Amino acid sequence: MESLFNTLNIRDLLSAQDLSDQNSPLSAPDLRLLIDRVDSHSHQIRSQVQSYLASHHDDFANLFSLCNDAVSQTVKVSDDLDTVLRLVSERPADVEVREVVEEMKGKSEELKVKRELLGLVGVIVGLNERLESVKEELKSGKLKVAAEGLKELKVALRIGEEDEREPLVYGLLRNEWSQCFEEIQEVLVKFMEKAVRFDGDLNQIEVKYQLEVHNLSGVQLQMVLEAMEVVGILEYGLAKVADLMIKYVITPFINRGQPLSFLEESNQDSALLKIVPSPDSKLEYLDGELLYSGIVLFIKFIYRSICFQNSSWIRSFGRLTWPRISELIISSFLSKVVPTDASKLPDFQKIIKCTSDFETDLKELMFISPSDDKDNRLSNFAENVEVHFAFKKKTEILAKARDLLLECDFSIPQEYTRDGSIWKNDGTSILSSSHVVDLIFLSERCLVSKAAKQLMELIHQTLQDICLSSTRVAMEFYHAARDAILLYEVVVPVKLERQLGGINQVAVLMHNDCLYLSQEILGFAFEYRTDFPSSMKEHAVFADLAPRFQLLAEDILQRQVHLVIYNLKEAIDSADGFQNTHQMQEFESAKFSIDQVVFSLEKVHIIWEPLLLPLTYKKSMCTVLESVFSRIARDILLLDDIAAEETLQLQRLIHLMLENLSSLFESLVTGDPNLSEFPAESLEDLIPSLRKIRKLSELLDMPLKSITGSWENKELISCGFTISEVEDFIKAIFADSPLRKDCLRRIQNTSF
Repeated sequence: MESLFNTLNIRDLLSAQDLSDQNSPLSAPDLRLLIDRVDSHSHQIRSQVQSYLASHHDDFANLFSLCNDAVSQTVKVSDDLDTVLRLVSERPADVEVREVVEEMKGKSEELKVKRELLGLVGVIVGLNERLESVKEELKSGKLKVAAEGLKELKVALRIGEEDEREPLVYGLLRNEWSQCFEEIQEVLVKFMEKAVRFDGDLNQIEVKYQLEVHNLSGVQLQMVLEAMEVVGILEYGLAKVADLMIKYVITPFINRGQPLSFLEESNQDSALLKIVPSPDSKLEYLDGELLYSGIVLFIKFIYRSICFQNSSWIRSFGRLTWPRISELIISSFLSKVVPTDASKLPDFQKIIKCTSDFETDLKELMFISPSDDKDNRLSNFAENVEVHFAFKKKTEILAKARDLLLECDFSIPQEYTRDGSIWKNDGTSILSSSHVVDLIFLSERCLVSKAAKQLMELIHQTLQDICLSSTRVAMEFYHAARDAILLYEVVVPVKLERQLGGINQVAVLMHNDCLYLSQEILGFAFEYRTDFPSSMKEHAVFADLAPRFQLLAEDILQRQVHLVIYNLKEAIDSADGFQNTHQMQEFESAKFSIDQVVFSLEKVHIIWEPLLLPLTYKKSMCTVLESVFSRIARDILLLDDIAAEETLQLQRLIHLMLENLSSLFESLVTGDPNLSEFPAESLEDLIPSLRKIRKLSELLDMPLKSITGSWENKELISCGFTISEVEDFIKAIFADSPLRKDCLRRIQNTSF
């Protein structure tokens, strides 16, 4: 049968063997031959298959019968499976199994929880019993055992590590523990209070070793300290003892003017420390040796009698007391023996050595830490004596500067007023050195307050000390000098606040002070910088302070000028614009206003001239007069209708004012060879409005043509009049007429 399906090779049916040869393609006869041969071959295969099936008919019948049986059995199995599935769907077994499993799981968890709860109850019961036993041990006087139990319970109850998810009973147990802790703390503190007592009558400290509190007796002091250490309240328990020692022993011992001594007595039940005067009461704590040795004796008593030579206990006591003891020694001894003169600094070396030895003794007793540099408070202070010396001197300088400024009343001696003898003889004379100073950059002299002059003398002395001092000391002196200068800016304006709000000599004197200080400050660099220590030459700067005082001086002067102008303006306002002066009542009112102006100006003249520098006086007074004359001229020129009689009264008022100010004018035109800013200037050059008001006085009595001619020849323009002012003035004085119209036309047509 396999031979039927062998591969049919086409090449065997053809006459041409090489089919790939393009030169010999298949011909039509070849193709027909090929078809015939394939057809013949297929008939052969078909006949062979038929003969094969006929010869194996029984085998094929058995095979088909077997297949039929297999199909029948498959159908039967499928029916059986359907029956089983119907049974399962009506009563699912897996549900029952799952229910059983879940029930077993729940029972197991419930059993586990009950076991955990049972264990927790056991722990709680155990902790509660331990708390009760601690209380019983405390009541029976077994303080150390109770303290150890309390410490164990602290760990077990996780004190300080609370969790919100914990059972409520833990909070109750912690409350019980806290109450128990407070009870044992209270008992231990009471024992310490009983153990250490100060007897004021006998001036002694008594330490008892056998203690009794309430129903507890025979308790040893050492056991009390051990219990406090276990519980963690050692420093708390020793705090009151430390306060007692500082208050009744250390403070009197250090602050006492004469040295004291300690006498120690002890037995099995107690120890005494008596405080008695030193045998040689004439000695003082000059070098610190007696002071330090006495404190060491006291600390040794504490070390033996209270701390029982326990290094950790004495260290705790030291932490409680050493900061205060060292502060007392510094404030009451070391700071007082700091040299006040740089030449005495070498003598301080002995005190430095005694201080270092003292701290070494305390380190050996473990009273202070051998490794913590913060405990070397005294040595650090003593070794930095240069800084302390400089700081002390700085404090003295600032205190002296402050006292100078606060005690000075900023008054001026009578001889320096305009009516005084010095003024009458020489102006700002040199007869008194307490108020007259040289302004080094202005080549002039001026009057200043005694405080300013003494303050500057103090600053100069400080700067001289800088030139002779080490860098550290010099730097402190430098800051002291700057701060002392700035004190004037801080103290004096506040002290003189009321005077600065008025017109008086005090304000002018303060102006001079600030001017003088600014001049002196600018000179510091030229006078001292080359002699400063080389390391601070670039850092020591004073020039930044000079503009502050220059501005302050200018501000004070401007405030005075503005106050004067304001007061004069109010006085001029009372003239009501100089209207209707031809009426007697209005004329008297205007005359009173002018009298007030003259009086105020003369008062300012009396205050300013003796004190201000000539140039400053001239500038300030000219500013004030310019304001007054321009205001009066403006008011008169604003009058819209001036009667003939009124012009005479206005002219009279102007003449009266100028005549009464003649002495003031003389003070402004007095020649001063040192002044170059106003060389040979006339009074009208200094005060332009003076020329205008004088010309206005003339205009009030001039004919219309003359006024017109003065405008045309530019005379009025040179006096400061404007075309609108001249036109309004003509309209106010002269009635409307062809002549007035012609003059106004001429004025309007005039071009310059």
